[in-house]
Amino acid sequence: MKKRIGILTSGGDCAGLNAAIRAAVHRADLLGWEIYGILDGTAGLLCDPLQYRVLTPAMFDNNVMRMGGTVLGTTNKGNPFAYPMPDGTIKDRTDEIINGFKSLGLDSVIGIGGDGSFAILRKLAMQGGIRMVGIPKTIDNDIGETETSIGFDTAVSVATEALDRLQPTAASHDRVMVLEVMGRDAGHIALSAGIAGGADVILIPEIPYRISSVAKKIAAVKEGGRNFALVVVSEAVKTVDGDASQMKFTDGQKRYGGIGHYIGDQIFKATGSETRVTILGHVQRGSSPTYNDRLIASAFGVKAVDLIAEGRFDRMVAWKNREVVDVPIEAAIAAYQAVDINSSLVHTARALGISLGDEI
Repeated sequence: MKKRIGILTSGGDCAGLNAAIRAAVHRADLLGWEIYGILDGTAGLLCDPLQYRVLTPAMFDNNVMRMGGTVLGTTNKGNPFAYPMPDGTIKDRTDEIINGFKSLGLDSVIGIGGDGSFAILRKLAMQGGIRMVGIPKTIDNDIGETETSIGFDTAVSVATEALDRLQPTAASHDRVMVLEVMGRDAGHIALSAGIAGGADVILIPEIPYRISSVAKKIAAVKEGGRNFALVVVSEAVKTVDGDASQMKFTDGQKRYGGIGHYIGDQIFKATGSETRVTILGHVQRGSSPTYNDRLIASAFGVKAVDLIAEGRFDRMVAWKNREVVDVPIEAAIAAYQAVDINSSLVHTARALGISLGDEI
């Protein structure tokens, strides 16, 4: 019988996922193996019948890698160890998922996810004796042990383009433009896009800020003869009182959102400058992937199948020193990767005269 590998995407979507799936399918086919795509993450294994499809190279022409999102679907809800049931109770459904894996006759599984997904999938794999390999994806780029993850480059590209589009309208109306970008706990998108997009101020959760410092920078810009300013803020930045800016939705969940409006209002109060706010939100997730995300994702997909061929499991593929390597999944999710305040990018921002809000 052919070796049978399962593959699934878990957590939030991002650009580049389809390129990784495509690469794994093509590599497995060259080895004479089958790939079973599990639909909607682990949720596909909680259905009766199980939701999956056998993936073949014919399904993955060159157009698929250009597509955003994931052709397999994904989920970022319903922790199987504490699954919310329709009647309001909480149930452990891990045995159902493990039985689903086994009923498909899978030799191993490739999980494409972020740190939260990996923590759940690894625990499932250990509990059920499932041989697993991980591929890192997150626009936040906060997974440890890898220099980049699938989706980050595209998210930065979208945010940079947004700054490019905001600049001329800011100049036309003598305005301060505030751009709020994603970044659940880390400021990588804001920092990278802010530098690339010529921002005057970049606010990230790793560096406490003062509104007075932001106002001082905007005043200096105007005194220098420019009639506008660009401010980038990560969604995880807190108010000056230390409160997270979150919105509660009808399903009871709280999600980041609104810090951009708070910062815009504070800038107006401190400077009198006309201020406008743009919140990119999920626009950063849905774009066609950049060349770099396609390239990294393709390399990751091939490497994941190669690890299975070598019999090396509980590993995550990673990008280090311009090549694909592999690291223990446990180490990757233990070493959360926030912005290093002493990093070269932080130094670059300061050297360019960009305010990070902490100047006296």
